Order: sequence, then C-alpha cells, then structure tokens
Amino acid sequence: MGSGLSFGLVVSIGIVILIVVTIFKTARIVPQKSAFIIERLGKYSRTLDAGFHILFPFLDSVAYKHSLKEMAVDVPSQICITKDNIAVEVDGVLYMQVVDPVKASYGIEDFLYAATQLAQTTMRSEIGKIDLDKTFEERVAINSAIIQAVDKASDPWGVKITRYEIKNINPPPTVTDALEKQMRAERAKRAAIAESEGQRQAVINVAEGEKQEAIMRSEGEKMKRINEAEGRAKEIMLVAQATAKGIQMIAEAIETPGGDRAVNLRIAEQYIKEFGNLARTNNTMIIPQNMNDITGLIATATSVIAKTGEGNQRSSE
Repeated sequence: MGSGLSFGLVVSIGIVILIVVTIFKTARIVPQKSAFIIERLGKYSRTLDAGFHILFPFLDSVAYKHSLKEMAVDVPSQICITKDNIAVEVDGVLYMQVVDPVKASYGIEDFLYAATQLAQTTMRSEIGKIDLDKTFEERVAINSAIIQAVDKASDPWGVKITRYEIKNINPPPTVTDALEKQMRAERAKRAAIAESEGQRQAVINVAEGEKQEAIMRSEGEKMKRINEAEGRAKEIMLVAQATAKGIQMIAEAIETPGGDRAVNLRIAEQYIKEFGNLARTNNTMIIPQNMNDITGLIATATSVIAKTGEGNQRSSE
C-alpha cells in the first residue's frame, strides 16, 4: 500500500513538471516594438507581435527575435584615399530599423554586419571622388550618398536605413599642420582685407565730410555776400532817397519868401563852423588874406541858388 502510494505521488509530480515545462515551452510574451519569428519543425510558421501567445508544444519554436526600434550601429573607422591621394581615417554612425522581420531573418545572415560593410565600402568610394579640402565641406553630400546606397541594397533584407552621420575625418598630422597654417594665413588675409577696407572707408568718410563742410561753408559765404550786397544796395537806395528828399525840401524852402536869405545864413554858419573845427584840430592855421572872401563865397553860392530857382520856375511855366 505504501509503495503504491509513493508511485502515485511520483507520477503526479512528474505530470505537474511536464505541465509546467509544456506551459513554459508554449507560452510566449512578446515585448512592445518587438517581433518573434516562429518555426514549426524547422519551417517558417508565423510572426508574433507584441502580446501573449501560445505555441504548439514540441512543434513550434522561436527561431529569431527582432527589435523594431531604430538602432544606431557604429561603423568602425577605416582608411580612405581622397582624390588628391591623401589617406584619411573616417568613421561614422549608421541608423537603421527593421521593417520586415521575415526578410531580416531569412534575407541575409547578419544584416547589421552587411549594412556596416556596405557603408564602409560606399564611404571609401565617395571619399575617393573628392579632394581633401572638400571632405570637410561635403559631409552632407557624403552622408546622403551612403544612405541611398545602403538603403537600396538593404531593401531585400527588410531593413530601412534612416540616416548616416560621419563622426570624424582625421587626416595625417603633416596634412593637419599644413591645413592649420593655411587657415591661419587665410584668417590673416581676411583680417588684413577687413582692416584695409575699414581704413579706406574711414578716408572716404573723412573726404566726404570735408567736401560737405566746404560746400556748406561756400554756401554760407555766398549767402553772406548776397545779404551784404543787398544791405549795401538798400543802404545806398535809402541814402539816395533821403538826399533827394533833402534837396527837394531845400529847393522848396528856397522858393518860399525869405528862403534865399535863410540859405545865405546857413552857408555862412556852416563855413564858420568848419573854419572853427579846423582851428581846433590843427596847430598851424592858414587865414585867408582877404576876409572879404567869405562875403564873396556867400554871394557866389547865393547867385547859384538864385539861378537854380529861376530855372525851376521856367521849367514849371
């Protein structure tokens, strides 16, 4: 009885273990953004997406596991020869994504290795088409050419090449020194050109300022002379008008009764006044020999005024 009980317990334990192993072998949980390739008896059966799945025990098996996330694959550095026969060391990073897990499993043995090798060969080909000076400037064009070449070749592999980036381009030390000297010379050249342009512009600005100053000064001098000339002309005109008016008034005064005697008196006063001024300003004085000359001068002036008055009367008649 005891032995039969022990045998039954062993069988029960064996059955439980078998069930656990079966569940372990048949139950599969696929993570998000992943894909499992299932083979049945060595032949492709189906592709498992994210979630919980049950397989046929002892018949189905997981042959390949793929991540559907974008992957960054390091492309090892390599020596490339430029168009001008300069050896440079170049490396990069290749970004790819599995879009067809079946092709990625059965289209090629190792799509990661194949993609990196194709990127290296394409890199050598593209670098050989350009000179060393252009390799630093044409990174975008080189990256684009590698993407096109690798993406076209990887289509049967179920892989999509998203982008490629060159990390480093390392020329030999001798070339690096030459490039640094060339860059220093170019910077010195640009600095000298900029300085000369600045000096040239400064000279032009000074000359332009002096020109404007001269123009403004000449314009000011011109306006000054015009204003002075106009002032003098106006002054002469006013003096002439005042003189004419004074003469007219004198002539009118002479024609009035007693005007001639007033003129005689005025002339005598002016003569005596000027004679007195001459006596004050000079130590030596010449006295007319005949003091009757004063009376003669007055008589002469009076006769001229009289004749002028007669002429005016005749003209008026």
